[in-house]
Amino acid sequence: MALLPWRTGTVIKIKDETKNTRRFWVEVSGTETFDFKAGQFVTLDLPIHDRPGKRWRSYSIASWPDGTNIFELVIVYAEGGAGSTYIFNNIKVGSTLSFRGPQGVFVLPKVIDHDLFLICTGTGIAPFRSMLNYLKLHPVEKKKIYLIFGTRKKDDLLYYEEMKNLESELSDFQYIPTLSREEWEGHHGYVHSIYEDLCKDKQPAHFYLCGWKNMVDEAQKRIMAMGYDKKSIHRELYG
Repeated sequence: MALLPWRTGTVIKIKDETKNTRRFWVEVSGTETFDFKAGQFVTLDLPIHDRPGKRWRSYSIASWPDGTNIFELVIVYAEGGAGSTYIFNNIKVGSTLSFRGPQGVFVLPKVIDHDLFLICTGTGIAPFRSMLNYLKLHPVEKKKIYLIFGTRKKDDLLYYEEMKNLESELSDFQYIPTLSREEWEGHHGYVHSIYEDLCKDKQPAHFYLCGWKNMVDEAQKRIMAMGYDKKSIHRELYG
């Protein structure tokens, strides 16, 4: 398959979401619509290295297809990371970005005939936010959907109020945030015990995993140990 061409977008809005994450709205040049599937990503070409491969950074699209030429990215600042350091220090409203996309096959199944477990950490919530809002706007026949989102502290929960509201707006959807470093009114601990408990009856399910490699690898290992086939697991890695 031929590589998609590089395109240009202009940053039209920036908002701090948490102390170390920012939301960036990008307007794509030369088109009135930017078509993509919920869950896909774009690759930015940043001026941070002489070699092309060292300049590229990929980010899941955090918004959903809405018929416009604007998409949203949510990016975490990684201390010492060349890509996020450049973005946080240099990208302002009005900056132009060179990007390729949409890309990726981390998308919803064509038929949602099993329960969906969307399991993430950090900015790994981005593709799931896209999927959930798409499903809210395009009602389809589906089973139960669980968003299990792990962070260290409550202040790190991206899109917290939006996800809580989605519970009442999207049928058969349950939002389950869990904190590993802070006691609060919700779940405490890591994501793994939650899906293991919800799947104790081994119902048919699809598992979508997005976040840091250690979490994704551990989740895949545990899900397969419960007796699920590897084909039921879909992965997207960050870092």
